[in-house]
Amino acid sequence: MAKRDYYEVLGVAKGASEDDIKKAYRKLAMKYHPDRNQGEGAKAAEEKFKEAKEAYEMLTDAQKRAAYDQYGHAGVDPNMRGGGDSGFAAGGFAEAFGDIFGDMFGQQRGARGARQVYRGGDLSYAMEITLEEAARGKDAQIRIPSWDGCTTCSGTGAKPGTQVKTCTTCHGSGQVQMRQGFFSVQQTCPHCQGTGKIIPEPCPSCAGQGRIKRQKTLEVKIPAGIDDGMRIRSTGHGEPGINGGPPGDLYIEIRIKKHDIFERDGDDLHCTVPISIVTAALGGEIEVPTLQGKAAIDIPEGTQTGKQFRLRGKGIKDVRSSYPGDLYCHISVETPVKLTEAQRKLLRELDDLLKKGGAKHSPSQGGWADRLRSFFS
Repeated sequence: MAKRDYYEVLGVAKGASEDDIKKAYRKLAMKYHPDRNQGEGAKAAEEKFKEAKEAYEMLTDAQKRAAYDQYGHAGVDPNMRGGGDSGFAAGGFAEAFGDIFGDMFGQQRGARGARQVYRGGDLSYAMEITLEEAARGKDAQIRIPSWDGCTTCSGTGAKPGTQVKTCTTCHGSGQVQMRQGFFSVQQTCPHCQGTGKIIPEPCPSCAGQGRIKRQKTLEVKIPAGIDDGMRIRSTGHGEPGINGGPPGDLYIEIRIKKHDIFERDGDDLHCTVPISIVTAALGGEIEVPTLQGKAAIDIPEGTQTGKQFRLRGKGIKDVRSSYPGDLYCHISVETPVKLTEAQRKLLRELDDLLKKGGAKHSPSQGGWADRLRSFFS
């Protein structure tokens, strides 16, 4: 019986892409695989599975596909298929079907038979700085863990005088075929952990790792305007990769110490400024602190607690735009304490004079009295 056209077997057009061919084969393989077809009809399903597998292997090989497209079955050497392959043994089916399902298992795979490589893990470092340092920026030095090649074993991981051996489980590939239900997938070799090598006698200095952990000093530039909780990424300064994989990154998380005077709100600063009752009543000029130095504020007569003064541009420059925020000074009028008898007498006399002046000397008292009468009535 003449062989059917490979494209017809898979149900795809002659110009189909490799992805379309894989999808078509996956569908047929799942339908006709012997593990899913038992009893009556098993033989027919097995033949269809073999037919689909042969078509898939031919059409996913660029050279074989080109020869087939030009000459048909006559242009393809049947011996290249490894005659007698059942189509669902561990080697044949797993190689073809495993390629299709590899992404489902999140495996990091290179060329077939190559060792798996893994990216190194990320590191985190907490750095505490002052508000002034956050506002102005700074260059800092930090010490982080690093890895250097072991000088005892020259990086091999093996005890001097011994040798590293090829893993007999995976034969150096770092991967093994694992049967899962009706199909097979490749997984990291549990014996060598994907390295493809076994160290019979590990180096006593590095315990077989071929590297030794040390501390290294890293220069870090803290940008002006950075805020609490922000992170700085230092690419490639994390843990080293495995089997030649890329290193991870270092994330430096900023923590800003509590300030004695200022509280930060984004790019703005807030501070509480206490003034005497005399300054509040008569007004005057006071000095207030800023991150840039001293600044003067004119206090008008009759200033009350809670009055807010805004000093534009005296906050912190934004870390991205460099546009500065503002400083808000909140006034707190202080009541005199620990008075002498003479001071008490003067305050009573002043109080009597103020009462004779009526509500004009207590701007909030009149309204408060009216609200109380309304409440109790």
